[in-house]
This record gives sequence, structure tokens and C-alpha cells, in this order.
Amino acid sequence: MKLAIFAGALLGATVMTSAAMAQEKCSVGVSMYTLDAPYFAAQEAAARDAAEAAGCDVRTADGQNDMVKQIGDIEDMIAAGVNVLIVNPRDPLGLVPAVNAATAEGVKVVAMDSMLDASANFITNVSASNAENGKLVGQWLATATGGKPLKIALVSGQKGNLVGEARRTGVLSGLMEAQLTNYGHADISVVGQGWGSWSTDGGLTAMEDLLTAHPDINVVLGENDSMVIGAREALKAAGRLDGVLLVAAADGQKEAYKMIKDGEYGATGLNDPAALAKMAVDIGVKALNGEEQNLGKYTFTDPAAVTKDNVDQYYKPDSVF
Repeated sequence: MKLAIFAGALLGATVMTSAAMAQEKCSVGVSMYTLDAPYFAAQEAAARDAAEAAGCDVRTADGQNDMVKQIGDIEDMIAAGVNVLIVNPRDPLGLVPAVNAATAEGVKVVAMDSMLDASANFITNVSASNAENGKLVGQWLATATGGKPLKIALVSGQKGNLVGEARRTGVLSGLMEAQLTNYGHADISVVGQGWGSWSTDGGLTAMEDLLTAHPDINVVLGENDSMVIGAREALKAAGRLDGVLLVAAADGQKEAYKMIKDGEYGATGLNDPAALAKMAVDIGVKALNGEEQNLGKYTFTDPAAVTKDNVDQYYKPDSVF
């Protein structure tokens, strides 16, 4: 009898030990393709905080907007033994081999923010719904401008970036459809496109060039807040702020929220970097622990257009971003 009890206890201990081993100590790698904008810096910091709060070791890397470097960063993380990889990819296709190699090594890979091609072997891609955010911003813009002809200066991030493409097409499609629905016509001209590399300085330079070529613009549409804030500086320096409405397809940078609150900026799409990062880390850690999640290839946060009517719901003066 005592022997049976001892054997049962030993078996129970073995099962407990096996369960404990199944939930192995997590080591999270966060591979950012750039930190050259407040949004990405806030995202990296939030991912680190979320991983540490989950009891994980954390390694982070800045790809410095260089796909080759980001691939090397991921390879280094795999060699160092990370078992959860959170990656904000520089290129949707270029990162596929590195991601597939990580997954083949048993690493739980979650893409974050920028889109990774669906052919890659990863758990899910966490992002804001750029198309839906853009659509809501476009609808607001149509209503705010009352159907008048719009001459839009478009400030984009980088050529070939799928996120930027989804953002601008979302706004423009939402704007056109709302103009047609509300006023029976669509009078929209995108008079020029500049490339601002997602940064404030880049937005300023792009806007200077656009303003020289098209002095009669009445709307600046940017693919993120940082570039629109830079564009605003160029408009201000040129004495052209009056009569130009500023909108961003996405982000929700606190400086933009403050200007929205003060009536100096029209609208932006909701894209909270901390919420994305926390969700991505949570999904990765749960996958490591074998928890069922039933996720599709893409996971989206709830969309919203942030305007003067609702900015107080989102504006946090003390936030990182």
C-alpha cells in the first residue's frame, strides 16, 4: 500500500515536472526594422515592458531601416536562444526566409505593425486595421470639408511599403465614397506625393518640395503623424498654415492629439503602438506555453478616427508616444 502511494506520488511529481518543463522559461526577441520615429521607439519599449512583465528575458535590436541588418539581427537572436520572436518587418517578402528559419527552430514568431507576407510561417500579424482607420479618416475629411474641391499633398513613408499603401488608399477611398454619398460628386486631386521615411524631418523636407511645386494645396494627408507634424513645420515656415487642413491616416502621436485638441490638426487614425506591442508579446508567450488561441493570419485592433470630438478619450500627455 505504501509502495503504491509512493509510486503515485512519484508519478504525480513527474507529471508536475513535465508540465513545468512544458512552460519553459521564455526568452523574447524584439526585432524592429527601425527606431527612427517616436512611434517605433514607443513600440519597442512597450514590447520590452510586456515581455518583462510576463517574466521573460528580452533582447531587442534596431534594424536601422536596413533589411540585411534586420535579417542578421534575427539570426543572432535565434543563435542566442530566443523562443519568442516579435518582428516589425522592413520588407514583407524579404524577411520571409529569416522568419521561416526561426519557426523551423521552434521559435514562436509574431509579426507586429508592418505587414509580413502571408506565405511566411508565423502565428499572426498584429496591426491596426489600416484600411478601416483610413476609411474613417476619409469619411471625416469629406464631412469636414463640405464637398469643396480638395487639392491634396500626399506625404508617404517609403516606396513599396504595404502599410503605407493600405493607409493612403483607405483614406482616399473613404473620402471619395463619402463625397459621392453626401454631395453627389467627388472633387479630389492628389497634386503630388512626397516621401518622408516616416519621420518628422522627412515630412518637413517632403512638404517643402511639394509646396514649391503646388502652392495651392488645401489638404495635407500623411501616412503617419510624425510626417504630418514635420509637414506642418514646413507650412508654418512658408506662412501657409491658414487654409490647409492636416490629417494623418494613422498613429495617434501625443503631439498630434494635442494639436487636434487645440483645433490645429484635423484627424488621425487610431494606432496605439503600446497596445499592438503588448498584444503581440501576449500572443507569442501564450503560444510558447501551448495555449489555444484560434488566430487567423492577421489580427486587427479596433479602428477609430480621432478628432476634436473624441480626442480626450485617447490623449495622454505623459505617454511615451
